[in-house]
Amino acid sequence: MPTEQQTPAPLPPTPRTHAVEALFSHGRLVAIPRKEARREQLLTHLADTLFERERSYTEREVNEALLTVHEDCSALRRYLVVAGLLVRPRDGSSYRRGR
Repeated sequence: MPTEQQTPAPLPPTPRTHAVEALFSHGRLVAIPRKEARREQLLTHLADTLFERERSYTEREVNEALLTVHEDCSALRRYLVVAGLLVRPRDGSSYRRGR
């Protein structure tokens, strides 16, 4: 008896819990993720969307850009520098996009 091949039913759409957009509400970052991998994903997104390559920024400009998404701009700035996404000279006079 020939068996009828059935096409598998399409999978239901998965919630976008792992998308960076899930960390935002009304354009504002709800909280800085504690998990390192998730925070790295956020920081990469922030570096890509807020800072141009080949441009130098003052600390004030970096803070102003970060304040558009979260009130703790100093923590975000520090995380971006530690992750190598923003680099600065020892004197902290300017910031540039890193990797």
